[in-house]
Order: sequence, then C-alpha cells, then structure tokens
Amino acid sequence: MTTTMTMRGTEAGGVLLLALLLLSTTVARAEDPYVFMEWHVTYGTKNIVGTPQKVILINGEFPGPRINCSSNNNIVINVFNQLDQPLLFTWNGIQHRKNSWQDGLPGTNCPVAPGTNYTYHWQPKDQIGTFFYFPSIGMQRVVGGFGLISVLSRLLIPVPYDPPADDLQVLIGDWFTKDHAVMASLLDAGRNFGRPAGVLINGRGGKEAANPPMFTWEAAKTYQLRICNVGIKTSLNFRIQGHDMKLVEMDGSHTVQGMYESLDVHVGQCMAVLVDADQKPADYLMVASTRFMAGPSSVSAVIRYAGSNTPPAANVPEPPAGWAWSINQWRSFRWNLTASAARPNPQGSYHYGQINITRTIKLMVTRGHVEGKLKYGFNGVSHVDGDTPLKLAEYFNVSDQVFKYNQMGDEPPAVNGPMHVVPNVITAEFRTFIEVVFENPEKSMESMHIDGYAFFAVGMGPGKWTAAERKTYNLLDAVSRHTIQVYPRSWSAVMLTFDNAGMWNVRSNLWERHYLGEQLYMSVVSPARSLRDEYNMPENALRCGKVVGLSMPPSYLPA
Repeated sequence: MTTTMTMRGTEAGGVLLLALLLLSTTVARAEDPYVFMEWHVTYGTKNIVGTPQKVILINGEFPGPRINCSSNNNIVINVFNQLDQPLLFTWNGIQHRKNSWQDGLPGTNCPVAPGTNYTYHWQPKDQIGTFFYFPSIGMQRVVGGFGLISVLSRLLIPVPYDPPADDLQVLIGDWFTKDHAVMASLLDAGRNFGRPAGVLINGRGGKEAANPPMFTWEAAKTYQLRICNVGIKTSLNFRIQGHDMKLVEMDGSHTVQGMYESLDVHVGQCMAVLVDADQKPADYLMVASTRFMAGPSSVSAVIRYAGSNTPPAANVPEPPAGWAWSINQWRSFRWNLTASAARPNPQGSYHYGQINITRTIKLMVTRGHVEGKLKYGFNGVSHVDGDTPLKLAEYFNVSDQVFKYNQMGDEPPAVNGPMHVVPNVITAEFRTFIEVVFENPEKSMESMHIDGYAFFAVGMGPGKWTAAERKTYNLLDAVSRHTIQVYPRSWSAVMLTFDNAGMWNVRSNLWERHYLGEQLYMSVVSPARSLRDEYNMPENALRCGKVVGLSMPPSYLPA
C-alpha cells in the first residue's frame, strides 16, 4: 500500500511538474517575439551632392539599418554612442503605448553620453505601417543617423492587398552640406543656414543617385515602396516615370486605394504605395523634387527592368505647381474603413466623428526675437530644454524645480507680446477627446507632429480658423496619422483621444524651428497611477540633472 501510494504520489508529482512546464512554455510562447539589434553610432565621410562631408553612420551604414518587425514585437536595440556628443534616438510615429520612457527626446530621456551605451526596448503596440527613426538632439539629424521602420501585420490579420514581389525603402529628404554643429551654432547666433544643397534618395544625391540603378524589377510583378520624407525643411513631390502609384498606407493607417501620378510627401510623413511593373523593359526614373520654394531642386534614381539596356527617356516628369493642387490631393486621402489594421476589427469600427469634443487647443506658430536672436514657438511661448528631462522631473515629483505647467494658454494671445522662453508643458486630462488646431501665419510650409498618438486629420483651409470651420470637417473617414502639413497662412485641425499616459512632444517637423523652440510637451497623467495605464520607469533608465541620487518613487499600482 505504501509503495503504491508513493508511486501514485510520484506519478501525481510528475504530472503536476509536466503541467507546470507546459504552462510555463505556453506563457513563454504567448510573449510577443523579440527583435534584437546592436548599433554602433560613429562619424564617417561620404561624398554627397559632390561634397565630401561628415555624416552619422550606424554600423557603417548611411542611411541606418532598416528595422523590420511585426505588430507588438519587442524591439531591443543596444546603442553604442561613439560620437563626440550626447545622443538620443526617437522613433517617429511609434506610439510607445504606456511607455513614453522610450520616446527618445530631451524632454523624456537623459542622453547617452559619448563612449557609453544604452538599450532601448519598445513595441509597435497595435500598430502597422511605415515609420522612421532619427537622432533627436540638437541638429544631429541633418547629417544622418536616420532609417526606416516597417511594421507588418501579424500573420492572422488580413492585409487589404496581395503580398508584393518586394518591399522597398525610399527615404527622401533635403540635404545640407554644413556640419550639424555648424548649423546649430548658426542658429544660436541668430542666423539661418539657407536653402538645401540638394535632395537625396536613400542617401544618394546628384549623379550618384542614378548610377548604379537603385532597384531592379521583373516585368509583370508588383512592388511596394515605403516612402518617407526624412528631411528637415522641405516638402517633396515623388513620382515614377511612366508608372502610376496605388496608395495603400499612410503614417500607419490603411487608406482607400487611390491611383496617383505623383504624391506630395511633407516633412516627417510616410506613405506606402504599390507599383505594377507593367511597362516595356527599360530604365525608368523615380524623382523627388522640392515643393513651395524658389529655385526648385530634384534628384532622380533609376529603376531598371531586369535585362534592360535602354536608358531612361528624356522626358523627366515635372512636379505639380502651387499648393492648391497639394491641398486637393490631401482631400482625396481617405481612411480604409473596412480594412483591419493591427487588430482583427476594421479600422472604421472606431467612430471618431460621434465623440463630443471636450476641449479645443489652438496652437499658432509664433516667431519673434529674444535678445536679438530669432525664436519660434506656439502662442508666444518658445520651448527650451533643461538639464533634467521633464518626464523624470514629473515622475520623481520635482517638477516645481524644473518647469511650471500650463504657461501657455489654449488660445494665442490677442496681442503679440514678447516671446517667453521656458520649458513649455501643458496638461491634458486622461482619456479626453480634444481638438487641436494648428495655425500657420508664415509664408512658408509647416509640418506638425504629435508623439505618442495617432490623430484624425479632419480639416484644413486658408486664413484663420474659426469654429464655423467645423462644418467642413471630415467626420467619417479622415486618415488616422501622426503628422499633418499646414499650408502657408492656413490652418489644419486634428482630433484625438489623449488615452496614452506619459509626457509627449508636440512639435514642428521643420528642425530649424524645432531647435529654436517650436515645440511643447503634453503631460497626460492617469489619476489611477496604475500599471494598466503606464509603465514604471525602466530599471536601466539613465538619470541626470535634479533626479540624480533621489530615491525611486513608489511603483504604480498593479493593473
């Protein structure tokens, strides 16, 4: 009996152990997959638009390595800073749900010092689409360090088009031949750095862009191009000689699939298109041209059909003229209501047009001089970064030593007064639905971005915005995205729910203006202080400024 009992006990223990192992394995398998990368960030010399110059390389690459992943993957990147300056990377369009700790801006993170390394760990949680990364400190991004992020749908989520023959990156942007430190010193001295020296496609400009061919295509196949404007100042028009483009995705949303001969891509924006290789075998030019500036500049790269020995035709497609054409193209973009994005439910199941607006924030671009030097800002407030990241100051409860909340109002001042240069932090109540109106009184284009969110770009038009403009809003199928252009002396309106707790940058993508203060931070705090809404500060987070040596605050409450 005893022996039998012991054997049965052993059998039961073995079954229990096996069950625990199976449960452990199931839990481990349930965790989202990991993508590990190691980046060594250095300076190097490249001959670009005919001028040898210092650029920022990642693992010797310019542009940097492409991040290929799927929705919800854990992206782990160990960054070794081998520059002579502090370094941060930000991930343009990645929302970092509950995790502004990974946003990689001076207001959220301490910089990675020269000769040290830091590991980022983030997820494109419930996101799909085309994005990019870049270094966020000072003017570093003007000399490289940028690269593509492509987030695919999970295998069980349907995609509203057939798999392409290849998935290709097309990073376009204006290019300046001055060193980033020189450009920063010019801005600090109250001067500007003028017009770009040229335009690049995938890091190549001038004659180098056309030889050798950038892509080789096989006839009768379909290719996907992920196009991002990674420049710092200039809107660009993109087109392919003899080929139309089918727009399928924009800033992380599936779009209604319209056909376009050319597309305006504004600074910070990304689009994905499908192109059929349906022409006779030959070489064809893909062209990126500057928009809305005197003395336009272009770059052309070659797409070669396999086996072709026919050079491109001489008739290079011309860009469109004026911004009326551009705004009409924007009005043609529509959210694909029936397509699934990162989740099985269709995008259109979220009826944003039926939600009551709880607050309107009107942000007007402000330009002025402080002590004889040019500054930009919103509503008369020009942001300046301090030694202590705003997020850390808030988390460690020393905000009053670093910044004051809400020094900028929701409306521009009635009378233009002196610019105030302070850390610009405003608050938004958690989970409220807010309308944000960007107003651009300048004679030049603007491009606005909100970190941590996707918003619905519901309207834009000339002049000053009034409440009557709401009658013109698209409240059904405006594209959900993270960046919106604002035309000269015009306005653009967006709507979003501030449901992502954290400290989030609202900024001009025109990096000269961003550097000079045209940005702010939105503090979104969950009153529950729960891990359901926001993660604790990561254990490996760097400390600097006034939080060095402070005791760790209490953990957020369990979800």
